[in-house]
Amino acid sequence: MNDLAGILFFVLLALGAFFGLRALSAKKPRTEADFERGAEESASLLGAGVNALQGMLQPDKKRSEESIRELKESVHRRKSGAEENHDGDSGEVVNVKRID
Repeated sequence: MNDLAGILFFVLLALGAFFGLRALSAKKPRTEADFERGAEESASLLGAGVNALQGMLQPDKKRSEESIRELKESVHRRKSGAEENHDGDSGEVVNVKRID
């Protein structure tokens, strides 16, 4: 009787694993927008991982990337028309919009 209970247990375990994995591997219907969003996220995650690894291996490269990013942000602010000016000695940053 004990052998039959053990065999029944393993058969149920195997069937549960089979149907569970089958349910997990079932293809879900995806639209083109879902696919594009997933591709964009995975590429950005991969790039972030590579950048983090490169930053750990080459600390000087990380600092240079930070300065390049800051430079790009300042160029973007100038193109959008907003600039940051320091207001006298108070040290406050004031956003000023250009009028051309």
